[in-house]
Amino acid sequence: MAKVLLGFMGSGKTTIARQLDSDFVDMDALLEGRLGMPIARFFEEKGEAAFRQVESEVLADLLKTNQVVSTGGGVVISQKNRDLLKENSDNIYLKADFETLYQRISADKDNQRPLFLKNSKEDLAAIFNERQAWYEEVASRVVDVARLSPEEIIEELR
Repeated sequence: MAKVLLGFMGSGKTTIARQLDSDFVDMDALLEGRLGMPIARFFEEKGEAAFRQVESEVLADLLKTNQVVSTGGGVVISQKNRDLLKENSDNIYLKADFETLYQRISADKDNQRPLFLKNSKEDLAAIFNERQAWYEEVASRVVDVARLSPEEIIEELR
């Protein structure tokens, strides 16, 4: 059974996964390797439906492992992915309010996310609000990370 970290961009999925297990799997990086190009480019060239199909295949494979998995923020968009996640008993939703996440994303100059660059703050808030219910739907555990340091989050998870 995989330990799956879920949440909107900026919630700390990759940071926490890296601290939980140095051999963690960054699902976005794995997808880019499988696609042979950046996710954003694949989206533009092949479309979202084609991407979600590959994403579901990768997720199904990862859920059969005992690894810590950092998912992409949009993994819950697909009903198929949500169904797969519901079969996994260790899904952790790293939850924070939109303003906190927006500030983190804005301040992160090393990781300029395409969704952030292409959307207004209002559009991002709408995306966040839509996804929040899906994260909660598949989560076996919810950790409010808005006011916690990465070390405190790790402590909470252990």
